Amino acid sequence: MAKRVAIVKKDKINAGDDWQRLAINACPVNRSGTECITMGEDGKIQIDEATCIGCGICVKKCPNDEIIIVNLPEALEQEPIHCYGKNAFRLFSLPTPVFGKVVGILGVNGIGKSTAIKILAGVLKPNLGNLEGEASYDDLIEHFKGTEAQKFFEKVRSGDIIVSYKPQQVDQIPNTTKGKVRDLLKKVDERKKFDEVVEELQIGKILDNDIREISGGELQRVAIAATVLKKANFYVFDEPTSYLDIKQRIRVSKFIRSLADENTAVMVVEHDLIILDYMADLINILYGKQSAYGIVSQPKSTKVGINIFLEGYLKEENVRFRDYQIRFMKAAPIKESKRNELTSWSSLSKKLGKFSLEAEQGTIEKHSVFGVLGENGIGKTTFAKILAGVEKPDSGEIGPEVKVSYKAQYLEANDELVANVLKDAVKNFNTQIVKPLGLTSLMTLKLSELSGGELQRVAIASCLSKEADLYLLDEPSAYLDVEQRLLISKIIKDFMEKSGKSALIIDHDLLFIDYISSSLLVFDGEPAVKGIVKGPYSMEEGMNVFLKDLGITFRRDPESNRPRANKPDSQMDRQQKSKNVFYYS
Repeated sequence: MAKRVAIVKKDKINAGDDWQRLAINACPVNRSGTECITMGEDGKIQIDEATCIGCGICVKKCPNDEIIIVNLPEALEQEPIHCYGKNAFRLFSLPTPVFGKVVGILGVNGIGKSTAIKILAGVLKPNLGNLEGEASYDDLIEHFKGTEAQKFFEKVRSGDIIVSYKPQQVDQIPNTTKGKVRDLLKKVDERKKFDEVVEELQIGKILDNDIREISGGELQRVAIAATVLKKANFYVFDEPTSYLDIKQRIRVSKFIRSLADENTAVMVVEHDLIILDYMADLINILYGKQSAYGIVSQPKSTKVGINIFLEGYLKEENVRFRDYQIRFMKAAPIKESKRNELTSWSSLSKKLGKFSLEAEQGTIEKHSVFGVLGENGIGKTTFAKILAGVEKPDSGEIGPEVKVSYKAQYLEANDELVANVLKDAVKNFNTQIVKPLGLTSLMTLKLSELSGGELQRVAIASCLSKEADLYLLDEPSAYLDVEQRLLISKIIKDFMEKSGKSALIIDHDLLFIDYISSSLLVFDGEPAVKGIVKGPYSMEEGMNVFLKDLGITFRRDPESNRPRANKPDSQMDRQQKSKNVFYYS
């Protein structure tokens, strides 16, 4: 087995790029007369990992991180479970389902989470590192001999385990599926639980809608419904809460938890740490090097697994997979000297068709980050647009007038170059924003060539780089992994503190909101009918108002200080509810 992994990102390379020839000529192995870096038939370079010495000279020649050279851990002796091709990503181990438990998969983007669960679900046939073809179940059973994975694949081969899988990209479903929601769900209802599942996931109102005409959140719940209506005993969910608001996330989490029993195993990939904590019994951490290779840790209890992930160190494996720890701090009291008004509103109202929005009175202060919480369709984005001047209120006052920079909820991917979009950001905030967000290597790409997470980071940087008094960011955590969410939280907080500006952050990830916010706005009412703006509140007061409505309680983890949702009707849950304390700041 090779001692190192050499990744060539061919999708980022154009045949004939000049830097490729420079890399070939500069390689010391090539210069010694041994072939290491050569030009492939497709006009793109390829690297022989067996002769590569890991000097990194070729990496310095490429302009946008097209090459990754990384040494593998010394203890890693096995061949990969799956390799996507020569000089491509490879996965070295798999998580194991546990009957009666929900197993959570936690890791950054590009580390192999979706690859791992696709293999377990039978959607992707692994090749065991042999690029010539797929491995049979007999090959997999032999490869995993003596492990729990051997038993798993034996049961899949014999038909004792039947898998149902919900894919990550639910927005692609309308491209491959046609018809009304009702007809599509009835077709897959092998368990004869159509009415029960429809009620649990609150999709009754859209049953007669065409699948191409429903929202992202509705698509997500329809995909979950289709998954659980199939007769299976191993259910796999890849990011089941994306596009969902916090109430829907809690409801879906309870529903997924209820599937696990002594005859049924459940596995979930999720980036929302509070929801993952709430949903899972066990955690597998995926670590390694993004876009290069992934390794699955041994299963941990949920509490221990998430804390290990935040710490960045696996003690049993003696592996540090991040060179810093992620820490949560208790809310510090706001210094009175900084409580200077930036802008305010009073008696706002806005009518949009059948929907109405009301806001009595509130103030935005300088140096502050205001979290905004509420269901989908309750008016959060409309309120943000009113403050931004994009929408005009029917009545009420806003003042004093402030300059606003607005990042929209839905991101537009066109053919404009990233370098053009981030021209001001590079000029004025390269060290403060561009480099920490990892955007330097994206400059020569078009927006249409970016992934969802890359596009989100570009949009955030563009928003923050504009001259403004108030920054409105609508769902900035969407498409980002856990590390990216917490990194962006820190960047935004530091930016507001140092610049004396303020931000409004609309998001459904409660851990993200807890980490970034100094105050809260809470939206109440009835989705698509009426929205009522409440606050701003202090974090403790606002979270208590919001969590009481949800019927869940939060405590602080004594090790990491992160907020944790108490399991329903647990001793801590009952104790906090009896005291009317739903959140600890």
